[in-house]
Amino acid sequence: MADETRIRMVAGGPILVEGPVEITLDDGRVIRSDRFMVALCACRRSRTYPICDTSHRPKHRRGES
Repeated sequence: MADETRIRMVAGGPILVEGPVEITLDDGRVIRSDRFMVALCACRRSRTYPICDTSHRPKHRRGES
């Protein structure tokens, strides 16, 4: 079971994949990450899509709750 890839769905957030990973995009480009955990964007708001950059998080200004 140690060879299984673990993927975790985060409500309102990214898809977490245990790395390292190789991601093939629809245009044929390949993205590789050697990180132990990779966050994949599920909302398509990331400037570094398909890797999540937390752009899905609501923006709060100082003094706002």
